[in-house]
Amino acid sequence: MNSKSSETLPQTVQTADGYAGDISPALAWAWVQAGEAVLVDVRTDAEREWVGSVPGAQPLAWKQWPGMSMNREFDEEIQALGAEGKNLVLLCRSGVRSIAAALRATELGLTAYNILEGFEGNVDADLHRGQTGGWKFRGLPWRQN
Repeated sequence: MNSKSSETLPQTVQTADGYAGDISPALAWAWVQAGEAVLVDVRTDAEREWVGSVPGAQPLAWKQWPGMSMNREFDEEIQALGAEGKNLVLLCRSGVRSIAAALRATELGLTAYNILEGFEGNVDADLHRGQTGGWKFRGLPWRQN
């Protein structure tokens, strides 16, 4: 990990209401590498194409662009991804849609965690993303599509 390590983020599960909890990007990656979790990228197809993606992540949009309408296949596909009983670690741009997706996955009987900061993190003072947190900022694997 680079100098942008996740030292400022807790490396344990933070409790959450309605789903398994919130975890740091580094902890999510460690779980995936250990075979304990499936990484599910709930951003839109367009976001993954334009901004980048995590190698090996399962693409499953919570909402679809344009229009940000709900993905009608979400329930069926998330259940298939969770069928082996592994934890699901959910990633979106900033950690908002992934909470909604984790809540829904939990309603469906799955164990789902939100990845704090998302792929790009929150906006900074200049309204730019990727400068204050997120998967990319933390130096975790990703690729430009």
